[in-house]
Amino acid sequence: MKKYMKWGAAALLALGLAGCSNSSSGEKDDQLNVKVSISVSEQDTWGQGVNKWAELAKEESDGKISIKLYPNESLSNGNQPKGLEAVQNGSTEASIHSMIIYNVLDPKFAAPSLPWLIPNYEQADKVMNGEGGEKLKELIRSKGIEPLAFGENGYRQITNSKHAIETPEDLEKLKVRTPSMEAMVDTYKQFGADPTVMNWSEVFTSLQQGVIDGQENPLPIILNNKLSEVQDYLTIWNYMYDPLVFGINKELYDGLDKETQKILKETAEEAAQYQIQLNREKDKEILAELKEQGMEVTELTPEQIAAFQEKSAPVIDQYEKVIGKEFLDAFRAE
Repeated sequence: MKKYMKWGAAALLALGLAGCSNSSSGEKDDQLNVKVSISVSEQDTWGQGVNKWAELAKEESDGKISIKLYPNESLSNGNQPKGLEAVQNGSTEASIHSMIIYNVLDPKFAAPSLPWLIPNYEQADKVMNGEGGEKLKELIRSKGIEPLAFGENGYRQITNSKHAIETPEDLEKLKVRTPSMEAMVDTYKQFGADPTVMNWSEVFTSLQQGVIDGQENPLPIILNNKLSEVQDYLTIWNYMYDPLVFGINKELYDGLDKETQKILKETAEEAAQYQIQLNREKDKEILAELKEQGMEVTELTPEQIAAFQEKSAPVIDQYEKVIGKEFLDAFRAE
């Protein structure tokens, strides 16, 4: 059955809609073209998630919704905060961005990614599908973006070119690249490291040239960006959980008819679950591959992690005052 869309003025302005008349009814058979920006490559699970979303949305809309992937922050010259801003102002219709990047809009977005606050995937699922996720959705909407679904970047691990990291002291004076999230910068300062905020597009070259010593990211990004070529040591410590947001410009979304909104949301949710499953399935496989590529892997014990947790505890206390205890409690392990 054909699905027709009603367009608000905002939607018509935001999109280049290609209309062709329907011979039987005279209505416009409008095409919804959605550019989706991501920070990483198409080969990453983010890219695979967008491609799944495009496939599902095309099928459910009888071809009327066209979703096109733009990897590596190509629409914002590699600048992740600018990429998010483009979704806010509608120059890019949609994106998948890490919640860490949303932190530039409001420090409350740091809540799920504070050090060791969400210790495992079971707790992550409970939080993101429960009160924590609802609080984040409300906050995202207040910034001009409609959250269609939550994906997952996963747990962030650390790599470096100097030595294995087993204790907080091993991080002292290491120049570690971080995204522009103050809570992450403050965490590394607690460890005595030298955190360096840098766009992701600059990281490989900076590691290669010795401008920075290390970086932190989930395993798929470490593998797909060939960081084993410029990093010798990998430490598994699961120190920050990193959700992804499948977000679309809110003014555009609000201007669409209910059926189109439903298709976009339901297909995004299905694509996000697909992306999460891919991400989790690949962790063990990727770890083995990184070892084969020559990285020395250190998997911290619970006792070793406890030393890092103790050292970073002041960051939790500091951001509870900024974020608010009630908001932060929605993300704490019970």
